[in-house]
Amino acid sequence: MSKRRILYIPTRAHTERVFTKEDFEMFLRLFDVTVNTKDRDLSSSEVAELITGMEGLVTGWGSPGLTGEVFEKADSLKIIVHSAGSVRPILAKSVVEKYVIPRGICVVSCRRAIAYNVAESTVGMMIMTLRRWFDHIQTYREKGVWRSREIPENGQFLMGATVGIVGVGVVGREVIRLLKPFDVKILVYDPYLSEWEAGRLGVRKVGLNELFEKSDVVSIHAPLTSETYHMIGRDQLRRMKDGAVLINTARGGIIDHDALIEECEKGRIRAFLDVTEPEPLPPNSPLRGLKNVYITPHVAGAGYYGYHMIGKTVVKSLEDFFAGRPVEDALDMNLYDITA
Repeated sequence: MSKRRILYIPTRAHTERVFTKEDFEMFLRLFDVTVNTKDRDLSSSEVAELITGMEGLVTGWGSPGLTGEVFEKADSLKIIVHSAGSVRPILAKSVVEKYVIPRGICVVSCRRAIAYNVAESTVGMMIMTLRRWFDHIQTYREKGVWRSREIPENGQFLMGATVGIVGVGVVGREVIRLLKPFDVKILVYDPYLSEWEAGRLGVRKVGLNELFEKSDVVSIHAPLTSETYHMIGRDQLRRMKDGAVLINTARGGIIDHDALIEECEKGRIRAFLDVTEPEPLPPNSPLRGLKNVYITPHVAGAGYYGYHMIGKTVVKSLEDFFAGRPVEDALDMNLYDITA
């Protein structure tokens, strides 16, 4: 039986990041793979030139948008596996509606693999920020002060805290799972989560304002859509408890940064931002100088564990699809508007 033809367009650098040597060799053995031989990302037109006759397409970070030109020439395409997170950079809504859904093309995202890394980072951020480790480290390094009286040694840390999760998608669920040993009370806000599912997860579904009022730490995991853009603003931030922590590892645009600056300048809450709007922040952004704001360069999803899971997901998804088995990480493209 002939092997299925797959067009693989990520760069070599991307491949080395998300595949182990053994997994990529297995991928090449299982399928008839045409790889990107250029030392750069391909353009949409270049993908269109290669796509005819291909049954599968693997994309990744840096891959171009899949335009109408690509789909007009994709006469055999049955499955797209995105070896990264959100498929929005490669699939516009118009293309999804005109080509992907009518043709029944299966679209797979490897976001679950990345979610492991993001969730681990998120819980680490909670511990570091609630326990004021950054403040202790900075004070000791810069001032030589041992156990500064300005930094509380005792307080509401992660154990026994009330944690608010905004967005119960793939990452949000993994954070909930990792929080179980910490004896926390978990509140969630997600208009698309049923009460039954909330009960199954062992969390309590509340309104957004109530979540901000009652949580010791709020963690953002919603997708950035027209519905969630600047969803968190002055009305929510002013409701946070004194000493509460806001963590964002989702997308910067979910939070109104003007409102965040205004609240953080009061010094009563702390924020840990792995994502901002824009990225990076301009040099004159007040957020860069506030001691109660900690910023990392969008690296919460990085790490060998989750990245190598991406490569495994690519291979398994293609194997399952062509064997007629359910594809675990396939997306429902009819829900494009609310998909991360």
